[in-house]
Amino acid sequence: MVAGKVRTALCGVSGVHVTPYGADGAPDWSAMAEVVRAIAEAGVHNVVSAGNTGEFYPMTPAEIGRSHAVAAEAAAGKALVSAGVGRSMREAVAMGRAAAASGCDAAMIHHPLDPFAAPAAQADYIVAIAEALTIPVIAYIRSDAIGVADLVRVATHPNVAGVKFASTNLMLLAECVRASRGTSAVWICGLAEGWAAPFYALGARGFTSGLVNVAPARSLAIWRALEAGDFAAARAGVDAIAGFEAMRAKYGNGANVTVVKEAMGLMGRPVGPVRLPGLPELNVAERAELARIVAGWSA
Repeated sequence: MVAGKVRTALCGVSGVHVTPYGADGAPDWSAMAEVVRAIAEAGVHNVVSAGNTGEFYPMTPAEIGRSHAVAAEAAAGKALVSAGVGRSMREAVAMGRAAAASGCDAAMIHHPLDPFAAPAAQADYIVAIAEALTIPVIAYIRSDAIGVADLVRVATHPNVAGVKFASTNLMLLAECVRASRGTSAVWICGLAEGWAAPFYALGARGFTSGLVNVAPARSLAIWRALEAGDFAAARAGVDAIAGFEAMRAKYGNGANVTVVKEAMGLMGRPVGPVRLPGLPELNVAERAELARIVAGWSA
């Protein structure tokens, strides 16, 4: 029953909240609670804590655990909360168990970044974590190196609620959807609003979003259009945020979180800089362009 509830939420919008930092560089937990509360109250279905937009890798394990707990409390049942876990398998399991104790509904397993990870062993890593946790897990796949058979093995594991597919290899996604037809597998667009329409056309449902930190209503409008099969309305919604998303993709996606955080600051909700190795801040010209984009949304 819990897994079914998580699967339903995953077919909606999974909003990845930012991690605000104070002047001393430490996480500002009260500001984080406000960010999560706003996302949940906007109607976002699943709040992802310590995801990539939340700067999972620049955070310490202790900070990650606190992030999960703060998000679970702040969401207050208005949205499901998925806890980002990863790094070594033992760390990921420990993080997942702590997240469950803190009230999180699911654990999202970050794609392993080990440069020597073997494709099938990456699937084994996800399955081993899924079997060690009592809450459902979401597999975050950011590479097309894992083959169809192993991806389907992950997607159909009884404790895997869904696969956040974040590769642009749409043929691989199509093969996975075809190979898992008739099973419990749920495939989710892990590349945000801009990729959601082609993912939906191939059989995926729902999508992840960092935009929800800034403009959750726009993200939800795109989701509603896709659920209704109104691809024209979905394209119009994506067109309206295209400039914003293009800025996030700069520097090999190094500005991804930076643009979100600076947009929040422009809207009167400062959340501090991005930790290295992300881009700490935009330059003057980029900030002016972002201000123009954000102002255009309210025009």
